[in-house]
Formats: sequence, structure tokens, C-alpha cells
Amino acid sequence: MSRNRVSFDLAERLDNAPTPKLTVSLLKRIFSFLTPYTPYLVASFSVIVVSAGLGVAPSLLTGAIIDKGLLAGDFALLCQLVLLSLLLLVVSSGLGLLEGWLSANIAQGVTCDMKNKMYAHLQTMPHRFFTDTKQGEILTRMTEDISGVRSVITQTLASTLRNVSTIVITLVALYRTNWVLATAGVVLLPLFLLPTRLAGKRRWTIAREIQKKRDESNQMLNETLSVSGQLLVKLFGRENDEARKYREINGEIRRLSVTETLTGRLFMSTIQLFSSFSPQLLYLLGGVLMLKAPVGPAVTVGEISTIVSLMTRLHRPVDDLLNIHVDITRSLALFERLFAYYDMVPDITDRENAVSVGRLQGQVTYDRVSFGYRPDAPVLKDVSFRVEPGRSYAFVGSSGAGKSTLITLLPRLYDVTGGTISIDGVDIRDMTLASLRRNIGLVSQDTYLFNGTIAENLRYAKPEATDEELAEACKKAHIHDFITSLPQGYHTVVGNRGLRLSGGEKQRLSIARVILKDPPILLLDEATSALDSISESHIQAAIKPLLKSRTSLVVAHRLSTVVASDRILVVDGGGIAASGTHSQLLECSPLYKELFETQFTVPGKEHDHGTTDPSCDGRAA
Repeated sequence: MSRNRVSFDLAERLDNAPTPKLTVSLLKRIFSFLTPYTPYLVASFSVIVVSAGLGVAPSLLTGAIIDKGLLAGDFALLCQLVLLSLLLLVVSSGLGLLEGWLSANIAQGVTCDMKNKMYAHLQTMPHRFFTDTKQGEILTRMTEDISGVRSVITQTLASTLRNVSTIVITLVALYRTNWVLATAGVVLLPLFLLPTRLAGKRRWTIAREIQKKRDESNQMLNETLSVSGQLLVKLFGRENDEARKYREINGEIRRLSVTETLTGRLFMSTIQLFSSFSPQLLYLLGGVLMLKAPVGPAVTVGEISTIVSLMTRLHRPVDDLLNIHVDITRSLALFERLFAYYDMVPDITDRENAVSVGRLQGQVTYDRVSFGYRPDAPVLKDVSFRVEPGRSYAFVGSSGAGKSTLITLLPRLYDVTGGTISIDGVDIRDMTLASLRRNIGLVSQDTYLFNGTIAENLRYAKPEATDEELAEACKKAHIHDFITSLPQGYHTVVGNRGLRLSGGEKQRLSIARVILKDPPILLLDEATSALDSISESHIQAAIKPLLKSRTSLVVAHRLSTVVASDRILVVDGGGIAASGTHSQLLECSPLYKELFETQFTVPGKEHDHGTTDPSCDGRAA
């Protein structure tokens, strides 16, 4: 089945989507996940039907015990019937355990398959997907939505078959026992179901309101009790305000919970009232038929008892089936949300004839490159330059000029909307993504470390790296001495996102990780902009061995990190405004001179960009 491209921003569309419709194609797709578990399904359904049949046996035996045992005075038969009833109860319980085991195997297997498929699919999604989609939404699909499939299988699917089987078999048993009392019992069913449904609807409404308030409470706890949240609360002196807001939310939860409890008590009282009322009417009708106005088939005491017992069995399955449309609608909505993610087609993939390249020399060419995150808002326009292997090019410019965008295009985190980018004369779109990215290393301002040990984070670049290779890379990155000073050395756990380390320490670890990867092309994106002067000096020392013999593209706000580059490109207005060495640009580029003087020499001085000297025109890059 062909899949259409789906917008990455799905949250609002899914939340406001119309009620899903049950179609043959949707059912086929849902059951495609169940196909590997067909033997379990057949066995489970068989057990359910047999259990439903055995479920009516105790009620039928009760009638026989009364009529043929007690009233007939046959003690031996009475004992046999009682023992048979107990045996059937034991067998029925065993079948229930077997059904639970089968359902659990199916549900856990399907959810495991769906999670594996979803995670693998998300790994193929482009960088744009993760920047445009809320992280909470992605996690919800991976956890709550897929976990909800388990309840669909173990509850909605299984309970529907169980309820249908129970109703059919029970009705057959009822009418075989006494059709007059059976018809009367069926007519009395609405007396039980109507108040139950009204009370249940009210409880559902209140429960939804409580859940909303609990979501607000959890959100507040998550924000205000986190490290960063607490710091913000304290710095702005909002402790009392936050405590007041929390009291108000908790007070509303308390009020709603009390109302829900009272409604629940009323609900149970109503059920108990009508559960008792319906059998009493059947006993009365049975008595009338038996004692005063016998019509139709003869009625015995045992049959009356059997009818009452069987009718009690009908209440719950009938009520569940009347609500089944709610469960089905929820289930369909759940599957539609998941299928919407499965149907997303990544827009950055390997071309049909893409080749896997080995280690590249590193000649990087941007030829009339244009790009925009949105079609109506271009970020880069007609950018061209070439970096020879082993050379270092730096990009400077004001915030938002497009510097970082330029280098994110090289590993195809985004694809150009115009022009081409090539390495060693080959369009990067003609290379496989895996082989292209093996040749590129990136050190960014926002260093990310997994919540593992230092060694585990380093080996993410090279899983087979030896301890000696780790140490050598860390020595080059000027972080080895710090690591060995820690009590657990390379086995030190860095914490979530590396929070146990300073910014400079994390940055040097990320540099060591790239050194381990040993790529021929290096991208440095604001690698020192968020660091203090001392940390920056350590990073500068760590970067030197990384730049050696590699093609490097460097982005920085701090011009001190780029003055030693072979060539500096000034980015302005989505294009290359000027290019040259540091000394050349100071002479011929007013914009570069302003950037330099603002940071180092004349703070606050206003400058006129003026015109760019042709000798360092960006077109000469």
C-alpha cells in the first residue's frame, strides 16, 4: 500500500480530527499486527467460547439441585450435582487463567512489535521532524498510545467476544429453561441498565474534570520543582504565589473527588437496588405462574431459581456491549494516531542509486545554494564557495544571518532547496546518508551527553575503541587529566545531559568523541560561545589537534576563535557579503570591522556598514 507524505506537525490535526470511521482497510491494517499471533488468537477465542458455555452450567445445575435433589429427596444425586458444580467452577477458573495467559502473550507481542517498528521508523525521520514536533507528543506515541493497544486487545477485543458469547449462550439456556420467565426477564433488563448508564455517564464526566486538574497539578510540579524551575521561583520571589496556585488546584481536585465519591455511592446503591428489584419481580411472576394462574410450560422452583441466576449473568455483558461503541471509537482514534506516525515519509532519504563512499578527501563545494525552513522565508540565497581539503573556513555574521544553517546542510540535516553541495566533486545527495555522515564530525554549542559513563559516551563515536584509544583522544582534547582525577575515572556517570560536568568539560568530551570518530570534515558550530574565558582557552587548545589535516567549517560569534582560519566568510542577508583573511577583512569589510570592534575594541560604537570593497567580495569565496 502506498503511503502519502504527512505533515510532521500532527498534534493539532489529530486532536481536532473527526470521529474515526471503521473501514475495511483500517481493520485490515489493525489485524495485520495480529497476524503473527493467529494461533494464540484462535486458542484464545476457543477458550472464551468454552468458558462462556461453562459459565451457565452452575445456574442450570442449581435448578437441578433444587428440583431433582432437594425437593425429590435424592441425596446421592444431590451430592453428585454439587460435586459436578464445584468441578465445573474449578475448570472454569483454569480456563480463565489460560485465557489471560493467551491474551497477555498476544497483547505484549503486538505492543512490542509496534514499539520496535515505531522506534526504528522515528530513527529515519529527518532533523526537521524533531525540531517541529513536541518531544512530549513523540514520547506519548511511543509509550501511552502503544501501551493503549494492549488494553484494546485484552479488554475491547476479548471482552466483546466474551460478552457476545455469554449473551448468546445465556439466552439459549434461558429459553430452554422457561420461555415465559425468560421473556419477562429480558423485558426487565432496561430497569437495570438505564439508571446504570445515567450514573456511569455522570461519573465519567467528573472523572475527566479531575484528570484535567491532575494534569495541571503534574505540570506545575514538573515545572516548579525541577532544578531550573526552583531557581526561577526563588530568584523572582514567587514561592507564595506558586504555593497558592497549587492549593487552588488541589482544592478543586478535592471538591471534584468528593462529588465523584458521592456519585459513585449513588451509582452502587442504584445498581444494588435494581439488582435486587429485578429478581424479586421474577420470583413474583414465577409464583403467579406456579401457584395462581399457570399458563404456558410448567414452572418449578428450580427453574425459577435458574432463570433468576441466568438473568443476573446477563446484566454486565449487555451493559458492556451497549457501551462498546465508546471503546471502539477510542480504539480507532488510538490506531489512527499511531498510523499517522507510521505513515510519515522522511523527506531526506537515500536516492535510488546513492553510493556508499569510503573516506573522502574533504573538498567541499557550495554551488549557488539556496535554502529556507519555509517556502516563503528564504534563509540562504545563491551561496557559493569552495573549501579545499585540509583547509579551514570560518563563518561570521550577526545572529540569524544563516551561519549555522550553512553547515547543517552539509550532513543533510536539511536538504537544499536550490543549488548543490558536493564533496570531492560528488553531490552529497548521491551518497548514502550513512557514508556521508561517517565522514563528518560536528561539535556544537549545545553538547549532548547520554546519562551513562564517560567511556560509554566516548564510545558512541567508536563502539570498538580500546581504553588506550579513549585516553589518547582525551589527551588531545585536554580532558584526560580531569577524568583521571575523578574517583571512578572513565567509569564516572555524567548524569542526565551531562549535568554533573561543567560546560567546558562537556565540550571537551564532545571534542574527544569527534577525535575518536576521526572524520575528514569537521563542523564547529558556536563551540565556545557559551563558555567563560578560561574554559574557552581550554577548548581552543583542544580544537587545535582536531583541526589538523581536516577540512573544517567553523561558526562563531567570538571572532577570536576564527582569526586563525585560512579564510573567513562574512554572512549577511542570506549570502556571503565578503571573504578573506582577518587582516584583509578589517581593511575591506565594514561589517566585519564592526563585528570585530564591537567585541574587542569599541563597545557600543555605532558603525555604518557602508559598501564592501570588491577585493574581498563574497563572490570571490
